[in-house]
Amino acid sequence: MTPVVAVIAPGMMGAAVGGRLVAHGLKVLTSLTGRSAETMARAQAAGLTAAGDEEIAAADFILSILPPGDAVSLAQRFAPALTASNAKPVYVDCNAISPRTVEKVVATLAPTGSPFVDAGIIGSPPPPREGAGPRFYASGPHASRFAALKDYGLDVRVLAGPLSAASAMKMSYAGITKGTQALGAVMMLAATRAGSADALFAELKGSQPQVLAYMQRALSIMPPKAYRWIAEMQEIADFVGDDPAGHELYSGAAHVYEQVAKDFDGDKKDVNALLAFLNKDKPA
Repeated sequence: MTPVVAVIAPGMMGAAVGGRLVAHGLKVLTSLTGRSAETMARAQAAGLTAAGDEEIAAADFILSILPPGDAVSLAQRFAPALTASNAKPVYVDCNAISPRTVEKVVATLAPTGSPFVDAGIIGSPPPPREGAGPRFYASGPHASRFAALKDYGLDVRVLAGPLSAASAMKMSYAGITKGTQALGAVMMLAATRAGSADALFAELKGSQPQVLAYMQRALSIMPPKAYRWIAEMQEIADFVGDDPAGHELYSGAAHVYEQVAKDFDGDKKDVNALLAFLNKDKPA
């Protein structure tokens, strides 16, 4: 039997994941209550079907793909509908949340009787049908059920270990990649303010070309996404909470992305300075 999947919400990643499933023959539901015209247009372009909470609770899978700060509230929102539903869909939390936050989502959903899967997404939004998409690392006793969506275009990789192994994987990976980007942005801006940007760029190009190339790729597209990474850094700070220095490091990274997000919505002084640093070897 062909499954029905609900993807909430149809942001850049959610809509693309939903579109991939639609392109592979599935009906994909989503919630558009209170969403912007831009989000509605994105969902429509991906072929997603608008549905109410009760219809979504009758699907076979619910994929929660949200900013991490909204993961628990979405579970709370759907708990009544899932409790009332006879379908008991597999609820897959795909958000960048710490294992402790996973426990809060699990506690919210446990009384509903719906199976839970912890998942972490690593990679960029997928093209509609062909081509590489992100990896969905999944864990928990019901992860193999979610892995059935491999037949419909998703790259699902089941992890052994505890229920929250996938979130631990995501936290560790994002802590390295996005944590490194925060450090790079801070030092590039500091060098610019100190008048040593040209010398730093030349040294990186000569002695650390792979590091510079990575920063040029990653940081050039970071500013419009920075607002989503604030809560993610806070979740990583929680993940390393038993290490006070680590917690302080990622709390600081959250503040870095908060400042970038404010600047991106403001005069873009720092954003423009960062982009100017990254583009020093490109023709004007």
